[in-house]
Amino acid sequence: MRVISGKFKGRKILYNNLQNVRPTTDRTKESLFNILNQYFVFEEISALDLFSGSGNISYELASRGVKEITSVEKNIKCVRFINNFSKTLNIKLSVVNSSTLKFLNDTKLKFDLIIADPPYSYTIGEIQTLIDLVFTKQILKNNGILIIEHHKKKSIRDNEFLFDTRTYGTSSLSFFK
Repeated sequence: MRVISGKFKGRKILYNNLQNVRPTTDRTKESLFNILNQYFVFEEISALDLFSGSGNISYELASRGVKEITSVEKNIKCVRFINNFSKTLNIKLSVVNSSTLKFLNDTKLKFDLIIADPPYSYTIGEIQTLIDLVFTKQILKNNGILIIEHHKKKSIRDNEFLFDTRTYGTSSLSFFK
């Protein structure tokens, strides 16, 4: 796994000692950021990376110039990895050791971009709860976008905020605003 573009382009992210981490593939990540280029000037937004795992998405955001990044991860080994690797890259991330739902329930922050990559074991109901929290608590800023990466067999088509879905291999990206 590597950073696709920006300041840290080509930088490898070696996360071998992290258990149960399923990072977004380079192909999916590259496609995702090509889409996001149409909506955002990265240097001008704030971003939330939910289910951060190795921090893969957070590093990509930082590499492209996002200054305000919050990474939420409940696994303490992953939190330590993200903190250490972000120091190696000399980037500032706000890393929160919490479950995603607890963070969403408690936060007063608002973001332009929220990217969530829950475990594939997450049910459609749990994913819907995540979406509902983001929109009922108004965690997205005006014109903000929520993106959820999920297994392609889990359809999220019946949601009023959904505006696009893209599939890459076994993963789908669903876009909400």
